[in-house]
Amino acid sequence: MKGLLGEIVSVNGNFLERAQKRLDSLTKPLGSLGRLEEFAGRLVAITENTMPVLDKKVIFTFAGDHGVADEGVSAFPREVTRQMVLNFLSGGAGINVLARHAGADVIVVDIGVDFDFNPSMSPLAKGGIKGGSSFVSKKILMGTKNMRKGPAMTKEEAEKCIGVGIELANEYSKKGYKIFGTGEMGIANTTPSSAIVSVLTGKSVSEVTGKGTGIGDDALRNKIKVIEDSIALNKPNPADPLDVLSKVGGAEIGGIAGLIIGAASNRIPVVIDGFISTAGALIACCIEPKTKDYMFAAHNSVEIGHKIMLEKIGLRPILDLDLRLGEGTGAALAMLVIEGGLKIYKEMATFGEAGVSNNE
Repeated sequence: MKGLLGEIVSVNGNFLERAQKRLDSLTKPLGSLGRLEEFAGRLVAITENTMPVLDKKVIFTFAGDHGVADEGVSAFPREVTRQMVLNFLSGGAGINVLARHAGADVIVVDIGVDFDFNPSMSPLAKGGIKGGSSFVSKKILMGTKNMRKGPAMTKEEAEKCIGVGIELANEYSKKGYKIFGTGEMGIANTTPSSAIVSVLTGKSVSEVTGKGTGIGDDALRNKIKVIEDSIALNKPNPADPLDVLSKVGGAEIGGIAGLIIGAASNRIPVVIDGFISTAGALIACCIEPKTKDYMFAAHNSVEIGHKIMLEKIGLRPILDLDLRLGEGTGAALAMLVIEGGLKIYKEMATFGEAGVSNNE
């Protein structure tokens, strides 16, 4: 990974200036399309292409189980993780609907589900049915261990999870995909995400921990205590993001961090979904701060720690729709807005082309 990190560079300000010059020549008052103009300019700078294309879009939904689910921190049992993976593959989940709407492919990545998916099972036998998703097995572990009793993963496992994301970014870059989105599925994964944000931002656990799948007040108090106990026991080092990931993180969070690192090394924009995805983004940013230049924050989640993470990274969310589903749903919606900004940049007439006076 060290060699790859050396390949990541900050975006080229010259391309941003060139994009802004064209945006300012379009038939509209200066800056009147607000953040749509920002998105177009950033795409030009990221890709170093004055006329970028987003003809192939993909959302990676990383799936993994969590031993800390045994502590009663989620409203749903662990088996829902594998059940939802099958739902993704049959095309019945929220991410399937919104990815179809956005024209994006969905890749479901088993990076740590506590279940052996049988390739002969339908719909896996067909690699996902029409309107569903493609399945990729990159399993590193059969769920993390209970972080209240010890480290969630070994450091080697955490490194392998990041490696999976990097490998996927390289593979899909070579396949011609122009923009990535992140998503996840893992019962109890708001718990490790809250632990990560607490450790890496210095905020108290109670400041960054929400109700996740909709637990009650008593369960929330228990969840906060579980995270506090986990941090006290494992003592993750905030100066070492890999240590934090291994001790109080999750496989899918590591995979997302790796995908972002890989996207940045390939100069591909990556749209970060919600709370758990942003925990992966925070890990990536702490490993290599220049990865931030390649990230778009899809939305502001209802989870209270999400805004704190976005501020730490330095990202401003595109949407604010009270979303808290995950899966990549917010990323799919944000892709449409980003693409709208690019179409304005590429297809709108300039004052000269339209014969319209711009008072110069």
